[in-house]
Amino acid sequence: PEMSIARILTQQPDFQTARKYWNKLKERLGKEGSQSVTNCHRLKLPAADGKNYLTDVATAETLLRLVQSVPSPKAEPIKLWLAKVGYERMQEISDPALALERARATWQKHGRSDKWIQQRMTGQETRNFSRFTKFRRGRRGRRKPGSARSGGRFPPSRSGLLVL
Repeated sequence: PEMSIARILTQQPDFQTARKYWNKLKERLGKEGSQSVTNCHRLKLPAADGKNYLTDVATAETLLRLVQSVPSPKAEPIKLWLAKVGYERMQEISDPALALERARATWQKHGRSDKWIQQRMTGQETRNFSRFTKFRRGRRGRRKPGSARSGGRFPPSRSGLLVL
């Protein structure tokens, strides 16, 4: 989903103030050669008066890149959050069990039962094991990945982890 850049970057209820700030920031970033500005598009979005106006919008990824370049104390909480999430992700890369615990905690926050969580994690483990087993067979020469008997290529799991 695309979001209004001016409203999110400035947290201003007054659209005119937000628009002026965004235009100034866009000009400054354009001079610096920021790729993020070129990734912004204009769409008609409904305003408070009920009319639709052309508004600069961006994807969540582009918006987070823009937040990093905002020289405002209001952007500091988002920058700290980005640093925290980036650090957590780096820890998960070195210790994949942390990612599983984070997933479990997130599902619990969303109100999922322990039984549902266990079934979800067991199902993922089963799928990963099945893919791993088929992939290993192909590498040993019994069945080659991509052959008709093997059913095609065996991609790694979505998370990139093979759970045994």
